Amino acid sequence: MLDVVVTEEFVRQELIKLGPDASHDWWHIDRVRNLALSLAEQENLEEASLEIIEHASLLHDVADWKYSGCKDAGRTTVQAFLESQNVKPDQMNSILGIIAGIGFKDELASGCQHVTRELAVVQDADRLDAIGAVGIARCFTYGGCFKRVLHDPSVKPRDGLTKQAYMDKSFQQTTINHFHEKLLKLKDMMKTNAGKRMAQHRHRFMEEFVTEFYREWDGLL
Repeated sequence: MLDVVVTEEFVRQELIKLGPDASHDWWHIDRVRNLALSLAEQENLEEASLEIIEHASLLHDVADWKYSGCKDAGRTTVQAFLESQNVKPDQMNSILGIIAGIGFKDELASGCQHVTRELAVVQDADRLDAIGAVGIARCFTYGGCFKRVLHDPSVKPRDGLTKQAYMDKSFQQTTINHFHEKLLKLKDMMKTNAGKRMAQHRHRFMEEFVTEFYREWDGLL
């Protein structure tokens, strides 16, 4: 199997090349890896799964489409790396399958089909890092990177988002609308029991923040 240190170094170098903001930096990757391994332990996954989970967690944001502008760049880059490390085909397919299915946009497109236990763990970990206090900080950091306004009352959150609409960068998005369109939905999209438990507190904290945001925006406090 892959050497974790080699994978870590590869990911760090890819992040430097891509130049992501602090919402998708090494520390996000590290948190997702640690969360995923913790969830896997709580879900009693076997040792062989832990290797797949750790490497998929480390590699899940390589050449991210949000920064690279290419929806296939991540898979192509990760597959080339895995092949260079002589990873067995079944292990490679497991890692690539997790990366292909982890995204919110991918679930919008295909629902919850073919969710392995390994995918469920990594996906829940990634989503847990998108909510709560850290998730709020990441959301506004990302919005600042892409020069989104905080809030525009004339721009309403979109209902019934499709994958295509979610990925449409021409739409004038606001940072606060991202909570309604995605972040506040993640609690009910958790797959593991451990992830569902952890999401409860983070979700409540986020709800309180959004309520406070609107009250201050309207000058009520």
